[in-house]
Amino acid sequence: MAHKITAFIIAEAVKVKKGKEAPSVLPAQSAPHYFEKSVPAQFILGEEKVKINGAAVTLIAKIYHPDAVLVEGSLEVESVLGEGILELKDQLHGACYELAKKYSAKEEPAEEYTVYQISGYQGDPELILKKHASKITSLLKSEKLELDEKEVEHTLSSQLKYAKDDLVVVDWDGAFLFYPKGNFEETIELLELANYQLLRFRILDQDLDERIQKISKLLEKPSKKWFLLKTKEVAQAYREVIKVSSQSVSEFEALDREIKLIGDWYSARLYDLVIKKFRLDDWRHTVKEKLESLENIYSIVAENFSISSKQIFDAIQMAGWFILMLGWFVLLFLEIAAVK
Repeated sequence: MAHKITAFIIAEAVKVKKGKEAPSVLPAQSAPHYFEKSVPAQFILGEEKVKINGAAVTLIAKIYHPDAVLVEGSLEVESVLGEGILELKDQLHGACYELAKKYSAKEEPAEEYTVYQISGYQGDPELILKKHASKITSLLKSEKLELDEKEVEHTLSSQLKYAKDDLVVVDWDGAFLFYPKGNFEETIELLELANYQLLRFRILDQDLDERIQKISKLLEKPSKKWFLLKTKEVAQAYREVIKVSSQSVSEFEALDREIKLIGDWYSARLYDLVIKKFRLDDWRHTVKEKLESLENIYSIVAENFSISSKQIFDAIQMAGWFILMLGWFVLLFLEIAAVK
């Protein structure tokens, strides 16, 4: 049997060049699919060779446009079920982060993931899974502790079996792939795509939190300071919210449309499994609620400012009438005094 570890990280970045479009991968299964024409393209930025545990590893840097750098590296090992695998995984991720920084990637937000691969076997891989269930679960969770049987059972339940001799187990931090022919590329790219979606949700969620904190501080100011707000400031903030909202909805809807074109067979079923494990629908719901809340807050701010401005204008107008009337009374008093 052949054993391999593939580790990758996806991190937010700014001002990254486009690079060369990555070649299409071969399908893991022969079922009808539209994978290579539907998912967002990856563009290769460059590569770098490093030493991991004495072995040469080629790290490949890619980008999902416009703002996510992806770095992946693979290492063949004697057995992914042996000792020291988590340490090797950590070294791979560390090397990936270092290369990502060279392409202006940020440390946060970022997603890291590990794919453990077994090929070249014969028979049903479920036999391997049952024999090493506890070890596989620990690897998927990056956990050195011996896990409870119920936790092992729950983790291994997130799996997909298409043919009699293949198997995929998916978890939050990693996945285990059993493909006898070793054609893992498409499945790994699907896992990268799901992590990319998760990163995009995290980036947007963080941006919305910052905007909510900004307007909350504005609302905490004493009421008299509302009169000092500038119309331009409120209008600009509101325009930014509308822009963020429209761009986010447009991008996520476009991504959803592309993913739905994958088809109804293996890739689509696998991606649906990954989406549920990553709770992407929950992230989508959370982001949608924050967008709506932020729009409502800015609407209230703009409305209050409008009312405050009207109150100021009315107060100035009343003061002007009062001064005018006072002036008439002074003139009248002076005329009366002069007559006497």
